[in-house]
Amino acid sequence: MTDTHTTHDALEDPRNADIKIYVNGDLVHRDDAKVSVYDSGFMLGDGMWEGLRLYDGQWAFFEEHMDRFFNSCKSVSLDVGMDEAAILEALSATAAANGMTTDVHCRLMLTRGVKVKPFQHPSLSQSGPTLVIIMEHSKPVNSLQSAGIRLATVPQVRGLPMSQDAKYNSHSKLNCVIACLQAEQAGADEGLMLDPHGFVNTTNACNFFIVRRGEVWTSTGDYCMNGVTRQKVIDLCKADGIPVLEKNYSLYEAYGADEAFLTGTFGAQTPVAMIDGKPIGTSDRPIMTRIQTLYKRAIADYVAAKSG
Repeated sequence: MTDTHTTHDALEDPRNADIKIYVNGDLVHRDDAKVSVYDSGFMLGDGMWEGLRLYDGQWAFFEEHMDRFFNSCKSVSLDVGMDEAAILEALSATAAANGMTTDVHCRLMLTRGVKVKPFQHPSLSQSGPTLVIIMEHSKPVNSLQSAGIRLATVPQVRGLPMSQDAKYNSHSKLNCVIACLQAEQAGADEGLMLDPHGFVNTTNACNFFIVRRGEVWTSTGDYCMNGVTRQKVIDLCKADGIPVLEKNYSLYEAYGADEAFLTGTFGAQTPVAMIDGKPIGTSDRPIMTRIQTLYKRAIADYVAAKSG
């Protein structure tokens, strides 16, 4: 398949070849950034992560990201080993070491740490957590907005909370990787995933919205990562008088949508051009464009408040 892209396609930036990465308090060149093969993250996917974005020296909506991060770690009895202020200090040190101030994407990763034996039990991680921070100079490619994303509905579903709650932003991403592979093999860019009851839920990488007759719809949030950007879009719609609903809906409504778009920390709002080979709306996308304007203003207001 040609002309494929994903919601995380970024412009090439040669500066990323020499970035420094934070590994448990040390800042090392990317070629030297390593964790043990005994690390619980490598061995079992036992860890939590956050994606953050730096705008003009400020990490956008930092408090919301930390609320999710610390809540997720607490839920799986993973001791972060530092408080929110110390996390911010580590982020600031990493950005400073790389001369980064804006258009930066960060992946903050915490695992249960190195195990004394290569087995599952959490008690075998005895030396404390592993904290890694990767920051890259990163701007979305222009084609994400002009061409849009092509989705394919995939057989892989987001599971029930008692199997593996999708609200965890965990290192265990095999469920999403399988969905991504299924979409790619179906000739699409990303996978549109249903919930266990067959309702439209999320994609393998982002939260999913449609626009129908002037209303913005997204899933109930019961079976998807409750994204920070997702919630910002919901809140901005409510504040600006755009009708927004968190509800169950099927592919029938998605196929007939006037617009569809994805949300995520990296791409903010990314248009969807096609679902299962069916074109969605036109290239105008007035509601998504309005939301993008509101979102950019919200970021500017946040940066101004933090900088002042």
